[in-house]
Amino acid sequence: MSEAGKIAESEASPVREEAIPGPVGTWREVGWLFLRMGATAFGGPAAHVALMEDECVRARRWVTPGEFADVLGAANLLPGPSSTELAMMLGLRRAGWAGLLAAGTAFIGPAVLLVWLLAWAYVRYGTRPEVALVLAGLQPVVLAVVVQAVWRLARSVLRTGTMRLWSVASLAAALAGMHELVVLLTMSVIAVVWREGAGSSSRAIGIASLGAAWNGVRSRPHSAAAAASIASTMGASLVSTSGIFGTFFKLGCVIFGSGYVIVAFMRAEFVQRNAWISETQLLDAIAIGQITPGPVFSTATFIGYLLAGHAGAWAATAGMFLPSFALSAVSGPLVARLRQSVRAAAALDGLNAASLALMAAVAIFMARGIVPTVSGALLSLAALALLLSGRVGTGWLLVGGMLVSMLRAFAATLR
Repeated sequence: MSEAGKIAESEASPVREEAIPGPVGTWREVGWLFLRMGATAFGGPAAHVALMEDECVRARRWVTPGEFADVLGAANLLPGPSSTELAMMLGLRRAGWAGLLAAGTAFIGPAVLLVWLLAWAYVRYGTRPEVALVLAGLQPVVLAVVVQAVWRLARSVLRTGTMRLWSVASLAAALAGMHELVVLLTMSVIAVVWREGAGSSSRAIGIASLGAAWNGVRSRPHSAAAAASIASTMGASLVSTSGIFGTFFKLGCVIFGSGYVIVAFMRAEFVQRNAWISETQLLDAIAIGQITPGPVFSTATFIGYLLAGHAGAWAATAGMFLPSFALSAVSGPLVARLRQSVRAAAALDGLNAASLALMAAVAIFMARGIVPTVSGALLSLAALALLLSGRVGTGWLLVGGMLVSMLRAFAATLR
């Protein structure tokens, strides 16, 4: 479970009050509430969860504290943006299917439209020296944001020595070049095998599986066979809107653990394997996603616009969020089965460990391009210290990074 889920569950009452008997509201009231939250919800998933708990439990009493904790737990079991799926499930409880569509669309809408506008401005004005300088000041702060996300997620995911072992093995595989999907699937299988029985034979099989995965990585240090096959099926078509939609739809179906895992997938897909965007453009896209309200998954809109203009932005947005709508709609029976299955629980543990490792790998790759400069290293360390202290929000730090870059440019002109 993500840290946002733990925060909400710790605040929720352990007593399960009697459930509200089915949808009792309208899609309009649901839409207006989540539109307002989507336009003002800065600070990432944990802040989104806290805001929804305050509005839907305390202020409006749409659901009980116990129901809210249950819905949040379900959202954290599904791939995709957990806070967005939480909004959809709350809308479903309040106003049925229309409420789910209204809540999801309203919560996503402000972020997508703002990122879309910023992507247009970026393409048109991003090459201007003053704009490039401001954006450069965002990159060290973005690195600090990703490192902070890794740190906080690690505190909740790496609960046992076994989880730490899985995460370290996944990190080694990711750094060696294994495809992200292969890392996720391999670790989920290993986790299931490990959990199947308490006997030493089951443990031995799990250890052997780790060794086999590592040997596969060593034999192909910079590419995996699965990576080549997946890339070949998508590479030629990504310039088309259907290709963009398909790629982001795949990402929306496989991202577990945290919204920042999307950074790992986008870097591997768009920067490393196919070179459709540069490392700098990816960092700028992440920064844009951070300074806007709503889900960080709206970064997909930015990347889609860079690849194919307005049509690409629409295709990327639809592909990224469509799985969340579908999974939220069937979350009731699906999550109930997942909770009852020992194998599913083990697989989710493996997925979470691998997701954390993918995020850590991205942070390492990002640091190689940012930290070597003294100013970049100092700005990243200062931003990380402030983030971990909890005294300054991400948005303010990004603004601070831009101001530092502007001051440096002004000082240079005075020399």
